[in-house]
Amino acid sequence: MRAVVIEQFGEPKDVLTAAQRPTPEPGAGEVRLELILAPIHNHDLAIVRGVYGYKPTLPAIPGTEAVGRINALGPGVTGLEIGQRVSVSGIHAAWAEFFVARATQVVPLPDTVSDETAAQLLAMPLSALMLLEDLQVSPGDWIAVNAANGAVGRLVNVLARQRGIHVLNLVRGPASVQALQELGFDPIVDTETDDWAERAAESTSGAPIVRAVDQVGGRAADALLSLLAPNGELISFGALSGQPLIINPGAMIFKQAVVKGFWGSKRAENTSADDMRRLIGELVGMAAGGALRLDVEAVYPLEAAADAAAASETPGRSAKIALSPAPV
Repeated sequence: MRAVVIEQFGEPKDVLTAAQRPTPEPGAGEVRLELILAPIHNHDLAIVRGVYGYKPTLPAIPGTEAVGRINALGPGVTGLEIGQRVSVSGIHAAWAEFFVARATQVVPLPDTVSDETAAQLLAMPLSALMLLEDLQVSPGDWIAVNAANGAVGRLVNVLARQRGIHVLNLVRGPASVQALQELGFDPIVDTETDDWAERAAESTSGAPIVRAVDQVGGRAADALLSLLAPNGELISFGALSGQPLIINPGAMIFKQAVVKGFWGSKRAENTSADDMRRLIGELVGMAAGGALRLDVEAVYPLEAAADAAAASETPGRSAKIALSPAPV
């Protein structure tokens, strides 16, 4: 089968190549899936670079989420059928024509969920939903999120609004402002403008911002801390800048703020099966009903994974870049 392979860790444009690999066979309790579409996530590229919390043994096939069709059933698998279209996340080696997953990981989908949404239905939406629940906020509360035009920022907006929670969106540049305005995700503040802090404070009409989600790191974390109300929480969700958090100790001390991290994979490990079914059921229901739609900006063939990775990290992107086994 065709697959995307890394022989060493490094910049995706330099180390992602296409190669022939043996088609995997499903073991007990596993299914083999034929790839339809796989998104490129930031954490996928962090794995390729060797800087993520999980490091595969090299050589490795990257890819952690996809939509595919069940192609073969391993021993002991029941309740699933060959040909069924399913979403799956938290896996490895998805950037290939075929890959395997535990039968308990796959989520069958109704036809009303598009391939584009199905391909990215679990990883980021599930993390965003778990994050939102962990924030322990109530209807009418305000939270702030930076890099709000990214996948997580948009998901937080959709999910928060379902719960009556207000979101202050921080972005960089007028193009990002316009993109979120077109989705109706007001209020939006451009942090590259001189008066952004004043405008952010005015956006809530004096209501306190009780939680702030930082996806950027560096000085952006301190900017969020400056907006946070006393006794609020700053959650580190990502580090798009590649820089460590820079925090003003005075603001943290005098506001008695809490700073903590969130890692969706670890949170999922500590979530009960019943609670996970509830969360996933909510996401599938929203997707099937049209409340949750996840677009794909461009689809690349497996052979062009290096180009796809570069496109994924190009500023101003409005949706995910995805890989497909078929020539595009």
